[in-house]
Parts: sequence; structure tokens; C-alpha cells
Amino acid sequence: MTTTMPVEDTGPQVLQRLFDSQATTALALRSSTARERVAKLQRLRDALLERREALYAAFAADLRKPPLEVDLTELLPVVDEARHAIAHLAGWMKPRRVRPTLTTLGTRARVLYQPRGRCLIIGPWNYPVNTLLGPLVSALAAGNAVILKPSEFTPHVNAVVAELMAVLFDPAEVALVPGGVATAQHLLALPFDHVFFTGSPAVGKIVMAAAAQHLTSVTLELGGKSPVIVDASADLRRAAELVLWGKFTNGGQTCVAPDHVYVHRSVQARFVQLCQQILAERYGATDAAVRASPDLARMVTRRHAERLGALIDDALARGATLLAGGAHHADERYVAPTLLGNVPADARISGEEIFGPVLPIEPYDELQDVIDRINAQPKPLALYLFSRHRPTQARVTGQTSSGGICLNHCVQQYAHGGLPFGGVNQSGIGNAHGLYGFKAFSHERACLAAGPFTVVRLFFAPYTGLRQWLSATLVKALRWM
Repeated sequence: MTTTMPVEDTGPQVLQRLFDSQATTALALRSSTARERVAKLQRLRDALLERREALYAAFAADLRKPPLEVDLTELLPVVDEARHAIAHLAGWMKPRRVRPTLTTLGTRARVLYQPRGRCLIIGPWNYPVNTLLGPLVSALAAGNAVILKPSEFTPHVNAVVAELMAVLFDPAEVALVPGGVATAQHLLALPFDHVFFTGSPAVGKIVMAAAAQHLTSVTLELGGKSPVIVDASADLRRAAELVLWGKFTNGGQTCVAPDHVYVHRSVQARFVQLCQQILAERYGATDAAVRASPDLARMVTRRHAERLGALIDDALARGATLLAGGAHHADERYVAPTLLGNVPADARISGEEIFGPVLPIEPYDELQDVIDRINAQPKPLALYLFSRHRPTQARVTGQTSSGGICLNHCVQQYAHGGLPFGGVNQSGIGNAHGLYGFKAFSHERACLAAGPFTVVRLFFAPYTGLRQWLSATLVKALRWM
């Protein structure tokens, strides 16, 4: 069972012509009004919802994704992103006044928000609507021309999105181009004004290196091994319910999904027992029931399923304990929701981002040991702590670094339009969503205007004794201000 179909790459000459055609549009969009941009967002939102049934069918073909998950993880985030931008765009676009400093008395200063220009958005396969059209909302709100490059692994979803773009936009403003790695390479060779990439850290480095050739700014939404900590004070039922929801939605193919769990040894057995019960309640008590469940998405390709199966087999061969699941069938792109215990440090799954429905659960005795282990690894995109102990919450928040952190919750930091979403170092550069997405696709331009009198006139040459005294006095005064 596979949905991967050959995708013809878009050639460099076609891409160059398309890129050139957007130059005039990008200049014109600099003067677009909030009303004009809002109208585009409204049309995008409405047209997307009109294709709801077509998207259900497309996601079923590409990922066997349940319609409810399509609604909650693909459509809802884009619609909410558009709603938030529509409500606040006029305020975001207003120049922000800045008070003069002591050395700039007599001037007026503002920060202007200008479109970056021609932007490239490269989306991944795991959430092919959400991660492509969410950034598009921000790019349109900021007044840009955009080329969209979706993943070649979701051809049915891409066909619906391509038809949507063709109906809504002139390609000189927004265009979707199909293709695989070669198309992405040709696009990255062009001097875009901004590149927004969602994907793996390995490919993110390639994107950043290509953008550096043109000194193009980038937003990189990457990933990493996002840990969960469950301490002895946690509401274990709540923790198990939320962790398993965040882990197994979309078949575990989520950048902010929990990667592995550290659970305090005193509550480990109860936590594992609850996880086993919840998995049986949600997907079935036998492998046959789980395989037949309509609520479990599949891996995107056979190759991805084989990789997950190999991680499970390698961990078990090295001594890990199978706590639940374990079955995998590459031909069906099926990997059962799997819980592993006692995973050795040399197992492949301990070093690789899992990105699938496999959850290692490891006991700990001292919280500092967990903090030290987290800090010894690349900074993750997310960190999840389940604890009712306020000092523990403060300690973990203060002593670790991650793109975002959730206390007694899971994954929902992504859905909050008022929060910046992004990674740090290995897990990403820059932020998205809401105001932060608008700023990602905008140039914050400093604008200073002189008044009738400015302080700087007091320091023109010739440098008399009085002017030397004034400058020395100013330097001393600034020290105490």
C-alpha cells in the first residue's frame, strides 16, 4: 500500500520566469492596504473550507488521516490563523512611534512595517495544509508575493491546494510549484527576500546555506527530540491522556510531539499501566483491532514505515522492553502505537528524532539528572513537564532551554496565536504565528525625522572647549540614567 507517485520537477527556466514575474507584484504590494490584505485572507479562509470534503479524501489517500484530525490539525489552525490576522492586521500595520533618547532629542522616530518582497515557503509532508497555508496567511498579511513548494510525498493533498491557489491568486502574486528535491534546489538558488522552511534540522542546514549565498533572511521551523518529564506529584491520568494524544495524533508525525518520557521511578509502574489502558481504549486491545482502527493515521511512505520498524527492532534487540504495540507492516505503512521501556543508550532510537508512533518511557530518581541530560543534547522544539509542584515547574523552566514549554499540557503551545512558535538553535530560527508571523515576513524599518532643532547641532566642529565639556557631561550623565 503506497501513495507515493512520481512527481515531475519544475525546471529552472520555468521557476526563473515565475520568480521574475513576481518582482513587479512585490513592489506594488508595498502600498497595499489592510483592507485589501484582509479581503485576501477572507477569500483564502472561505475557499479552504469549501474544499473540506475534497481534503478529507486527499488526506485519506496520502496519510489515511481521520477526518476529525484533518479538521483539528490542518483546517482549524489555518482558519484560526486567518481569523487572528483579520482581527489584528490594521493594528499590526500601523507605524509604531518611538520616544527620542537623550542623544536624539528634537527628532521623531517610528518603526515602519514593510513587506519583505518575494518569499519562498517550503512545506513538509506531515501537515501539508497547516504548515504551508499557515505561513501563507502571515506572508499575505505582511503584503508579500509568494511561491509555495509543498512536499512531493502528499500528492493528493497538493492537488487540492494547487487548485485552490490557482482559483484565488494570479501566479505573479502566489504560485504553487510541484516537484521534489531538484525543484527545491532550483528555488533555493534564486535570490528570494525571505525563505520560510518547515522540516528537519538536516535539511534546514541546507536551506540556510543556500539562503546565505544571497544573504536571504530565513525562518526555520525544525524539530528535535522533545522530552517529557512526569514527576511524582503529577496527575498521572491527565499526563498519560495528554502525552499519548500529543504523541499518536497524525501517527506520531508531528514536530512538537513528545519524543520520549522521563517518569519518576515511584510512579513509573502506574504511569505505564495507565498508558496501556488508554491505548487499548483509543485504538483497540489487540493488534488486529489497532490495524483496523479508523482513528490511527499511517506513515506517509513505505520507507518511513520501514525506518520506524527498524528503530523498534533495533531497540528490542539491544535489550529494550516492549510495553505495548511493536507490530509494523511496511506494505501497509502501518506502525502500531508502541511503548518501550529500558531502552539502552546505544539504541538508534535514543539518538534519532523518532517522528512516529513509538514512545520510550524511562524512569528517573533525581530531577537534576534529567535536567543535565536535556541540557547535554541539542535544544528541542518543545519540552513538556507534568508536575503540580510549583518549585519544580520554576526549576525546569529556568534551567532548560527549548523552543517552547508546556506545563501540565501537551502540544497546545502550537495552537496559541498570541504566542511565538519557533525553535532555538538546532530546533529552529525565528518565530511564526500571529504578530510573530507577520513580523517574520516584514522588514521593521527604522524611520527618523529631524525637527527644527536637534541636539547633534551642539557638537558640530570646530570642537571648542564648551563643546568638549558638553560631550563629556553627556557621557557621564548617560551612565546614571
